[in-house]
Amino acid sequence: MDNIITFEDFTKVDLRIGTIVDVNDFPKANNPAYQLTIDFGDLGVKKSSAQITTLYSKEDLLNRQVVAVVNFPKKQIADFMSECLVVGAVKEDDVFLLHPETKVKNGSVVS
Repeated sequence: MDNIITFEDFTKVDLRIGTIVDVNDFPKANNPAYQLTIDFGDLGVKKSSAQITTLYSKEDLLNRQVVAVVNFPKKQIADFMSECLVVGAVKEDDVFLLHPETKVKNGSVVS
């Protein structure tokens, strides 16, 4: 494996649990995507763009808890500012969202 990191490197990544509270189509994205609004509890509400339209409907996503990286810099995507990165497992071209098995407090640390 070429991209070995240290445990210290890993601890710099702030992975948290949040609940998707709003989902909108994102027609200006280069690839089909949704605009997600995610509640991270004490960390506040953050927005993310996610290319997950092939496996998830807007109704499937609403109120779903997800894992996200919350300490990346903001990224401009078309006219939308993405503030976090939702994490998923990739199989072929599909992304399967990672989530806790049971409901946990929004903002919970993933370690």
